[in-house]
Amino acid sequence: MQTPHNPLLDTLQPYPFERLRALTKDLQPNPALRPISLGIGEPKHPAPKLIEDALMAHLSGLSVYPATAGEPRLREAICGWLQRRYGLALDPARQVLPVNGSREALFAFAQTVIDASRPGATVVCPNPFYQIYEGAALLAGAKPAFANSDPARNFAADWRQIDDATWARTQLLYVCSPGNPTGAVMPLEEWRQLFELSDRHGFVIASDECYSEIYFRNEAPLSGLQAAVQLGRPDFRNLVAFTSLSKRSNVPGLRSGFVAGDAALLKKFLLYRTYHGSAMNPMVQAASIAAWNDEAHVVANRDAYRAKFAAVTPLLAEVLDVALPDASFYLWAGVPGGDDIRFTLELLAQYNVAVLPGSLLAREAHGVNPGRGRIRLALVAEEAECLEAAHRIVEFTRAYSA
Repeated sequence: MQTPHNPLLDTLQPYPFERLRALTKDLQPNPALRPISLGIGEPKHPAPKLIEDALMAHLSGLSVYPATAGEPRLREAICGWLQRRYGLALDPARQVLPVNGSREALFAFAQTVIDASRPGATVVCPNPFYQIYEGAALLAGAKPAFANSDPARNFAADWRQIDDATWARTQLLYVCSPGNPTGAVMPLEEWRQLFELSDRHGFVIASDECYSEIYFRNEAPLSGLQAAVQLGRPDFRNLVAFTSLSKRSNVPGLRSGFVAGDAALLKKFLLYRTYHGSAMNPMVQAASIAAWNDEAHVVANRDAYRAKFAAVTPLLAEVLDVALPDASFYLWAGVPGGDDIRFTLELLAQYNVAVLPGSLLAREAHGVNPGRGRIRLALVAEEAECLEAAHRIVEFTRAYSA
């Protein structure tokens, strides 16, 4: 007898790392070399002491039921950061909401805004993409549609691939800027085009901005909220941005971020989260206040990534099709011969370096898998370890290509 369950769960595809584990289950990495993983985008820099201190100083919060909307001080700290970072003035009571990391919020938001009773309910995603977008769409009763990345535009999503009929069915659009895995940043003109499409067809835009503080050039990435104000949309209609402390502050285990934007959408999202039981731990709220109020640790973190990318990228460019991205902590590299799966498995077997095949991060759309032939390298470890991995990859690739 089949276990009772929501049939929409059967539409979910295995997560990329689950698929990679299946591919490597019988593989024996070279035991002569210590393992190095560039596969998972988990920050490895030390957590700032000010965040640890704030956690320890607020242990009494364990005896308190937290409010789903978060403490006023936290919402004010978030608004203060938005003012300093983007020059935005948001209402802390209506236009921001703390969340337990951007991942759970990106998923839950779709459950709030999708009306599956409308024929052809559609969610548009970039491709390749963060798999939460697809899972959120499917479990909300919608179908995902994909806009492939364009190599000619630094691997930014090509929204022109979505036809008018699909836009007309679209209820939610996920954008990711800086992008995962490509690092591409959306310019103001691209935001203008998406806002015009949103106004024409009535869909909501969910802007995933969790990599916004890791960038390599002097110009910081543009937020969707910032773009909205610059384009005369200060009410942020049909726009919500998602941001996290995980990458900015090296605290992925803290599970802390926020959503901000359209007050009407956030009111509905708060209602959903109240029933869902999504209140943030008071200790985490205190630590988050400390994190949002401090920028020194963010600058130091960004400088560390800049040094790593400056050291590693030229090495890898000798053997792979790779260049410095706009932002994020990934390199999106083309491999010789175009077989990203084979390249990944042989690199792991011979040199004990783990990377993520690009084809596992994308779906077949418009006749191609836009991740095929590329690998994602997460430069999250300390510089010495990333450099050692780079030297191994160079040595492997030269033999692989011979």
